[in-house]
Amino acid sequence: MTGRYQNTIENVAELKGFGLFTNADVTLRFYPTAENHGIVFQRTDLPGSRRIPATIDYLAPEERRTKLVRDEASVEMTEHLMAALAGLQIDNCLIQIDAPELPGCDGSALPYVEALLDAKIVTQTIKRETFVIQQTESLQQKQTTISLAPCDSGLRLSYDLNYGNNSPIEPQVADFSITPETFATKIAPARTFILEQEVNYLRSKGYGQKVTLEDLLVYGDEGPIGNSLRAPNECARHKLLDCLGDLLLCGCDVQGHIRCFRSGHRQNHQLAKEIKRLKNRSSIERAA
Repeated sequence: MTGRYQNTIENVAELKGFGLFTNADVTLRFYPTAENHGIVFQRTDLPGSRRIPATIDYLAPEERRTKLVRDEASVEMTEHLMAALAGLQIDNCLIQIDAPELPGCDGSALPYVEALLDAKIVTQTIKRETFVIQQTESLQQKQTTISLAPCDSGLRLSYDLNYGNNSPIEPQVADFSITPETFATKIAPARTFILEQEVNYLRSKGYGQKVTLEDLLVYGDEGPIGNSLRAPNECARHKLLDCLGDLLLCGCDVQGHIRCFRSGHRQNHQLAKEIKRLKNRSSIERAA
């Protein structure tokens, strides 16, 4: 088997905050685990509930975020943490959480990266499974497209963001070969963005009551309100971040070039399901 060795963390780490949607205060704790354990969530506020593996098998439908469910236990807004784990190549970790939603922090994955790096990453003794994209394929839904193509090594992600001439968010592209260093410095700081009218609608539904302009990028007609961009293409970088986090649900590394156009979580989930399907099919073909 080719590829890298699996990683976990050396020490327990903790992160506190509140949920952007549920407004609930939350504490996360990260624990090291053995090889092949995977990424697993545990709701400590629900005694006796079963742990939730962070795989596509436990995905639940939800707008604007990635939610995992097992029996009565659920965790949502997992994508930023999942992106941090994928970007840093941490494969085995138990995440204990005392609320239904992960902390929104500053709308990026950077606080998660900092907490996990403080815990120190350690290499384990078993190799990580890697799925190699060997042929071109395209996934299309209405105006969105995700294409898969072979790549000489590693994972390359590209995101093309274009909401049209009437959007205050300018067309932009993000294109990176994913390494821990590139993720931590170029992708992790990119924040969630939303239009001002969308914020007003969500607040009318009871969401985001604690959120301020410091917690994400809110776009008015003239651009970000009360905030400044961390990069000219920060929105495209954040979309790429979300895609990387959702892609981890397929349960393996991916080698190839994935190009995304105007896609979101729904399309990312379709991508993870397709990668898992292709991986399972190739395993069956090898066995035969």
